[in-house]
Formats: sequence, structure tokens, C-alpha cells
Amino acid sequence: MELTIKKADLNHFEAVVDFYYNLIDSMRNSEFRPLWEKDVYPTRQFINDSIKNNELFIAINNDTIIGSMIMNHTSADEYSKVHWKVSAKKDETMIIHAFAVLSDCQGTGTGMKMVDYAIKHCKDSNMKAIRLDVYPPNKPAQKLYAKMGFTYIEKIQLFYEDTGLTDFLLYELEL
Repeated sequence: MELTIKKADLNHFEAVVDFYYNLIDSMRNSEFRPLWEKDVYPTRQFINDSIKNNELFIAINNDTIIGSMIMNHTSADEYSKVHWKVSAKKDETMIIHAFAVLSDCQGTGTGMKMVDYAIKHCKDSNMKAIRLDVYPPNKPAQKLYAKMGFTYIEKIQLFYEDTGLTDFLLYELEL
């Protein structure tokens, strides 16, 4: 597999939307499915804004997007109440959002390569930490983050448009 990870540009917009739609459809009956819904999360506007802000990264194999993630400084308000291990200002931390690998490509190392890319990108940007939240049934993601050195912080309730008020597990990686 020849994998390329790079920032998406507006030429990728429709392909990124199709990626998330295909992922949602293919994982609808999966034990570990995200609670995402088409045009609820991630919305077309969120994807477009993330591309315009140079925050959306894609993994490409044979001209096909097989993975995507958004990295920025935006987090749920509840993040500010958490006792993180790393003391850092909001602009010194990167939050990973909408991280996904197509179901057919899961277990191929794509997720690890994407997280490696995120870590390098954040180190190059002088971030102090990477933070994220995971839906508790998503055991493969939890295993991936633990394997990549992330520390479980705590379980909190967060409100998102696609999930409503739901428990999430918070993870952090000190850089």
C-alpha cells in the first residue's frame, strides 16, 4: 500500500464528503460504528471550513481517500474543566476531530501512520499536547491511541449535534 498523507485542498472537497458518507454507510451495522450522520456530523460546511483553514488532512492510496482527520485548537467547552496532565493554553494544544479510516482499510496500519503524521505535525508546530475524545464502544480507536502513547484522562459527558449528551473518553499525548 502506497500511502500519502497531506493537507486537503478545495479540489478534494467532494471526495472528502464522499469518504465520510461511505464510511457512515459501511459502518452503519458495525459494533464500533461512529454515531455520525450524513450532513449532521461532519457537515459539509465543517469539512469545507476545515479545508479552507488548512486543518483537514487526508490519507490517499491509489488516488482514493482512505482516511481523514481534522486538527485544530477547537474543543468542546467541557475540555476547559478537565484536569489534563499537560498544562497548556488552548493555542498550545491540538485537538483531533473526525478521525476515520475506511472500514476496508482498517487493520492495515493506516490509522497508525495518520497518528504518526499528526504527532510530527504537532511537534513541528510547537504544540505541547494532542487531545481528543473517543466514543466508549470504539475499542479499536482506544487501542490505537494507547499504542501510540496517548494517556487516558477521564470519562466526561459532551454534547455534540450527532450524539446529543453522551459519555466520551478523553485522551492526551504530551509532546
